[in-house]
Amino acid sequence: MRGLVGIWGLGVLAAASGCDSLRFAPGEVQKANAYLHHRTAQIAADAARDEAASVDLVQLTTLSEVQSRAFMADYGLPRELPAAERVEDVLAESSRAIAADALTLSAERPDVWAVADGLLEAGLAVAGILGGAWGIRAAQFIKRTREKSQALREIIQGNEIFKRTSADAAEAFKAAHKDQSPQTRQIVTELKAEQPS
Repeated sequence: MRGLVGIWGLGVLAAASGCDSLRFAPGEVQKANAYLHHRTAQIAADAARDEAASVDLVQLTTLSEVQSRAFMADYGLPRELPAAERVEDVLAESSRAIAADALTLSAERPDVWAVADGLLEAGLAVAGILGGAWGIRAAQFIKRTREKSQALREIIQGNEIFKRTSADAAEAFKAAHKDQSPQTRQIVTELKAEQPS
């Protein structure tokens, strides 16, 4: 049981310290964009061959077309394929809008605090199911971890408010934290990025 609690704790820590690697599943816009990218690469590769472009350009566009298959396979096909039979279809304003929307959506990341809270809630549910002395200890450990997570969130939010409202003390504040470990710096940097401006 102690191993299960330890694994759970590591999962929470990993979520809190590395949410940059967490991403939302691709939605329909991103799937449509991957399909349009593939069609764009196919059309460009065909045009390079048909127009007797340089060997390098033919090889580049052919490689791009093959690479685009991996993106499309990773994202999956959209429910409704966008028009992409001709160059005019691919270059249409609707395709450009899909590309712009997909770029915005792809940059979104889950809120680190929401992920950590969700993992902790799931851990409490598992502890409740296990019951007994181990379940009680696991629940106490998870509750304490949640309290520490909340405390860390409040400290970071307070520090950011202090630095914004006391610009003259910002350098002294940074100097006071100069001996933080690289891991701590990374965690704080990632968590600060999640804070609203």
